[in-house]
Amino acid sequence: MKTSDAPPHGARRSPAGPARRTAGRRRPAVLAAVITATLLGTLGNAPATRADTTRPTATACPADLADLADKAECFNGRDANGAYYTMAVPRRWNGSLVVHAHGGPDFSYDSSGPTEDLARWAVMVDQGYAWAGSSYRRGGYGVRMAAADTENVRRLFTDTFGRPDRTYLHGQSWGGNVAARTAETYGRQPGAYDGVLLTNGLLAGGSRGYDHRVDLRVVHQFYCRNLPRASEPQYPLWQGLPADSDLSPADVHARLQECTGIDSDPAERTARQQRNLDDILAVTGIPERSLDTNLLYATFLFQDIVSKRLGGRNPFTNQGVRYGGSHDDRALNAGVARFSADPTARRDLSYDSDLTGRVPLPVLTLHAIDDPQVVVEHEAAYRATLRSASQDDHLVQTFTTESEHSELSDSEYANSLSALATWVRTGRKPTPRSIARTCEDFDSAYGTGCHYDPGFSPAPYATRILPRPGGLHWPVMTAAQERAWSRIDGVGIAP
Repeated sequence: MKTSDAPPHGARRSPAGPARRTAGRRRPAVLAAVITATLLGTLGNAPATRADTTRPTATACPADLADLADKAECFNGRDANGAYYTMAVPRRWNGSLVVHAHGGPDFSYDSSGPTEDLARWAVMVDQGYAWAGSSYRRGGYGVRMAAADTENVRRLFTDTFGRPDRTYLHGQSWGGNVAARTAETYGRQPGAYDGVLLTNGLLAGGSRGYDHRVDLRVVHQFYCRNLPRASEPQYPLWQGLPADSDLSPADVHARLQECTGIDSDPAERTARQQRNLDDILAVTGIPERSLDTNLLYATFLFQDIVSKRLGGRNPFTNQGVRYGGSHDDRALNAGVARFSADPTARRDLSYDSDLTGRVPLPVLTLHAIDDPQVVVEHEAAYRATLRSASQDDHLVQTFTTESEHSELSDSEYANSLSALATWVRTGRKPTPRSIARTCEDFDSAYGTGCHYDPGFSPAPYATRILPRPGGLHWPVMTAAQERAWSRIDGVGIAP
């Protein structure tokens, strides 16, 4: 089944060259540059420089999508900032574009990333949408940087193929944070974006979105005492790892296994390992199946944020947090490492990644209720953020009974994009129940299941992630704070 963004009057669009548009459909280049410079200058964002006007190079579509080559033409290249990108234009293009913001963040990058993303979300191309995704200009953390590169790939597509009839942002996982930031930063530009789809998105922002990993880092060390070992140089745990650490992800996993026996059959664990595992899981609330992944982020992501992005300053705190659920909470709270954030580091991380809620576009979210990495309570944080800015009328949230993070049902992705497109085109806001009802039409084509729970509503963020003092209000960063901070030289995280 195809979505409702069909070519007008049954016309076919060809991706072979720039699409022809009437004069009214394209902004003059000078005016577009002036608008962009004005917005970027007032907000202090990473510059979304004029996209490289070199035409993208035609390339084979992903090898694992043999049928895509019959339906679309694929292109790739590298923009003026060094970001790799991939694009796909269906042979029967419906005239609309999906601009994808990938998750992670990845600590390295190359040309393969956007192509892998295209392979993962090829269902959108199958539905008739053109697709464009960027690797971002470097690996590592940087939400505003990634938003600028996401905007750049949209411009590059428009320069090459003409302005689409409608353009939708899609972000998954950390890419949800990136896409939401892109919408807030560039969404008011005339003709830029028409709607936003956020799937399993990290929507609490960076200054609160990693608090559970802060807690995991200190709780793990309290029980395991092996990251660092007593025989190794000591360092503050908020670093994740020292800047010069030579530990690999396999090394960190081995230390988790040593302490908890997480890879072992429960019958083969020692009593000490089982008790350590029980306590860590109970205190942090992190599922056993994602404990390893979360610990890797709590080491390597924190190392990247602190050492490479914030000049060694600490943006994290666990002061005032009382940990509970262990076999001995008193001993845990007396012995766990405590630290306070550097106010300037906290500000810079917040400015880079936190959301104000001032999004001017229809936003549809899809989130697995049992997401083991980005917990569903992020959706409660996002709704509270938009409500505080009186923008929650722009938001529809849907939830499924799935228990995966990195991918959901193709039937649901196609259905969600269709629901968003219909909302944008008609102005009629859907409901979780109406979206759930239409999924069966797409499942008849993809057979990956429709798992909606229209009656579900997530509990407040603080019921799942232990709040820090003052951490119950949303947004974390108000629009007034964003404007004030943008005037500080060097604020945020460098591109």
